Amino acid sequence: MGTVLGAMRNVRWHELQHAYGSASQVPGVLSRIAWGDAPSSGEALNDLERWIGTPPVFDSTAATVPFLWELAATDTVRDRAGVLDLLATILAAGNPEHPAWTRAAHEAVAEGRGTAVRLAAAVPDARGVRRVSGPPDTPGSEGLCPAQALRTAATRLLAAIDGHACPACPAPGREA
Repeated sequence: MGTVLGAMRNVRWHELQHAYGSASQVPGVLSRIAWGDAPSSGEALNDLERWIGTPPVFDSTAATVPFLWELAATDTVRDRAGVLDLLATILAAGNPEHPAWTRAAHEAVAEGRGTAVRLAAAVPDARGVRRVSGPPDTPGSEGLCPAQALRTAATRLLAAIDGHACPACPAPGREA
């Protein structure tokens, strides 16, 4: 498995759950995001969002988040902006029946803030600021090259982390 995602083997995925049952398939999906071609990687991101991010979070969500941060920081991953968008989705999701799962997932996202800062501040080369399609006022990251889409997604995620408040998470400066 190499160094990227190497620690996945230390997680007892078969003991965790996602929206459709056992999370034992999560390592394979993370691997497809890391090493798959564009269609396979995109499909894997969509699967993972359905499984662990929306509408509620699950016990497998917090276990998956550190690996998503690892993928977002890895230059060879095809859709790093999509990985950051999934982290933002997880931060916005919750599970009222399991507030501890929600808090663990949200804390895991917040713990990666330093990576988001680094990705938001990355200065792309001249190719990194050109649009490849879409009008100049297109919202979001559509129409941006991958480097600019990554910076945009990282900036959005930073704003979400910094402004995060939910019933499961303590307010900054106080412990639950």
